[in-house]
Amino acid sequence: MKKFALPVMLFLGLAGQAVAAETTAPVGNAEAGKAKSATCAACHGPDGNSPTDMYPKIAGQHAGYIFKQLKEFKLGMSSGGKEGRNNAVMAGMVAALSEQDMLDLAAFYSSQTMKSGTTPEDVVEAGQKLFRAGDMNRGIAACIACHGPRGVGHSLANFPKISFQHAAYIKTQLEAFRAGTRANDMNGMMRDVAKKLTDEDIETISKYLGGLH
Repeated sequence: MKKFALPVMLFLGLAGQAVAAETTAPVGNAEAGKAKSATCAACHGPDGNSPTDMYPKIAGQHAGYIFKQLKEFKLGMSSGGKEGRNNAVMAGMVAALSEQDMLDLAAFYSSQTMKSGTTPEDVVEAGQKLFRAGDMNRGIAACIACHGPRGVGHSLANFPKISFQHAAYIKTQLEAFRAGTRANDMNGMMRDVAKKLTDEDIETISKYLGGLH
């Protein structure tokens, strides 16, 4: 049980630290962000609901999380992938963005509403089990510990909303965490979980999250 208590305790600690940090955190302007979002629309849609499943829906995502990812895409570009988050497409998109631009874009997209998805019937049972309980025998922590019972995450602790997300995008990210090619997760938490997941686990949980209410 200690393995499953750890993510919860860590979450509570991180959330407490984040509450204090948020009081001094800079804030973006949603209207300004909308005006700056034209180049983002090609992949993410005009309101952040990406029409293509290889790109994430960012509508309704936590502003702090969006801001963090944009900063880390830029860091990944400047460090040659040694730090931050390395992505060739996003590197070009963030190259000219200032920190205020990132804050404004984050404010705009977080103010939008993410469109719901669906969950195939054949993955509901297995997906629900992984999401709610993990797998004690394999040391897999439950997704619910950090992302909450409805998959909406936690803005203060920078745990993202994962419900309604495209299954194909979730699958790609879990595989990247498992392979270590994406390494910008806090304290390696996602890498630790993903390395214990089978291909079938990843397929199941990715499809399950699409329609999670």
